[in-house]
Amino acid sequence: MEKALVDALRLLGAGLAIGLGAIGPGVGIGILMAGALQAMGRNPDASSNIQTNMILGVAFAEAIAIYALVVALILMFVVSG
Repeated sequence: MEKALVDALRLLGAGLAIGLGAIGPGVGIGILMAGALQAMGRNPDASSNIQTNMILGVAFAEAIAIYALVVALILMFVVSG
């Protein structure tokens, strides 16, 4: 009984880790892309510089979601009850 409860809570924690861990980067990337597209529309001459910084920002934001995925995988497969 106790092992089943620990397993259930471990899987619930893994689901919450990736679920909540992906919300922030998703919203952040959306805001970043909207700002970059507005900036490119207002100043087309600076598009290459804006695009470089945008891609770098997307990569950093996506890294947070990857960390959340790693935590979820560790909870699912490494942590034992």
